[in-house]
Amino acid sequence: MSNEIDFAAAAAKLKLETRAFIDGKYVPAASGRTFATVNPATGKVITEVAAGDDEDVNRAVAAARRAFEAGSWSKMHPRDRKKVLLRFADLIEKHQDELALIEVLDCGKPISDARAVDLPDSIETLRWHAELADKLHDQTTQTPADVVSLIVREPIGVVGAVIPWNFPIFVAMWKLAPALAGGNSIVLKPAEQTSLSLIRMAALASEAGIPDGVFNVVPGLGHEAGKAIGLHGDVDCVSFTGSGEVGRYFLEYSAKSNLKKVVLECGGKSPALVMRDVQDLAPVVQQIAIGILFCQGENCSAGSRLIVEEPIRDQLLEALKAEFANWTVGNPFAAATRVGAMIEARHLDKVTGLIAKGAAEGGKITFGGKRILEESGGYFVQPTIIENVRNDMTIAREEVFGPVLSVISVKDEAEALKVANDTPYGLAASLYTDNLNVAHRMAKALRAGTVSVNCFSEGDFAMPFGGYKESGFGGKDKGLAAHDQYLEQKSIWIQLR
Repeated sequence: MSNEIDFAAAAAKLKLETRAFIDGKYVPAASGRTFATVNPATGKVITEVAAGDDEDVNRAVAAARRAFEAGSWSKMHPRDRKKVLLRFADLIEKHQDELALIEVLDCGKPISDARAVDLPDSIETLRWHAELADKLHDQTTQTPADVVSLIVREPIGVVGAVIPWNFPIFVAMWKLAPALAGGNSIVLKPAEQTSLSLIRMAALASEAGIPDGVFNVVPGLGHEAGKAIGLHGDVDCVSFTGSGEVGRYFLEYSAKSNLKKVVLECGGKSPALVMRDVQDLAPVVQQIAIGILFCQGENCSAGSRLIVEEPIRDQLLEALKAEFANWTVGNPFAAATRVGAMIEARHLDKVTGLIAKGAAEGGKITFGGKRILEESGGYFVQPTIIENVRNDMTIAREEVFGPVLSVISVKDEAEALKVANDTPYGLAASLYTDNLNVAHRMAKALRAGTVSVNCFSEGDFAMPFGGYKESGFGGKDKGLAAHDQYLEQKSIWIQLR
């Protein structure tokens, strides 16, 4: 597949599975209800998806618990789990074009992003964690000669994973890969806007050899299926990526049920800081654009606040506007498209409403700022630059989750750090400087879980990802740290006779 016609034609031929996957087979929702999933690029219904609720979650959790207790996966030799997970990765790779097409239909993101970023990175993430399955060693401590001490790690049990709509497969893999590598069973709830790719992926997991009941997918609405997972007394851990508002619900659900472990990644308002010492702005401009326009700005770590020292402000903004003009908005199946559609009509209204509020509060829209391509029926917004922003304005405080860059001018390094850290979020930050001392000094001072210097990056799958303050709670995605939240630590003290 190499062009728009091929992609669109291939997407039209897809046979989409829409049922829940519970205990190794596809089943309709117990209630028989469904909900519509809509193509963001056209505003048209793609298909109807099973609307799971309490009963479906109960069935999935029961299957997950049975499988866990039976030991078909939890007690399998870690080396054998690794082999199964590597087969799973191979199958995803074999079907990656199909999965990419489903992601584009459901998410409205450009096909180029789905094929070049989402699927390859998901596959490599799975392989990386699979390789760790037989390399997470236990410990001993120094003891008297008549004592043996062991510090061992065991799978926590049944893990609930609640997935966002912006990167369905990619973020799901951040949770699935370490949880499965550790021997846990999974009940996964996709976002209701983007369920189709994860439903399809469940069959590949089964084909790879993951035993029945170990990997379950229950599509449904958040206040029904998501809430049921959060409140379920036989779920041992919930990992959630999404809004802070919903993340707080999971903490409440844990408190009201079995005090299950909760891991949250709840968005950001990430700064991109450009210091006056930068001599070559061209690569900086490209990275800033990627930071806010990739995935239509529907990215938790998007660099949505540009904090720039005044001496280079005008030169930087002139170059940024030229770069933004190169980011084509349009049909996600077109090879030239770099910015797709907002996920749904309600989110489109939120993004355009925040742009308008930014202007009303004193900001100046100097690029974009409007909905476009309305004749398509899709939810498209122009890449947007708002200048003259103060850090106390709504546009600088709330997560827009769209292709909207707020520009804040500062006088010096101290003010740049003060503005950057003056936010309830702390997920990520990007810093651009030619001075090594400035780079080290400011990277340490920025209150964020990930700081990239002279690039926009979250790091690769070996780097932990999670935020400070309201951006994160209870654990990390990616890296070795991601395994900790899905494993219980046990101390064993043996007195020899």
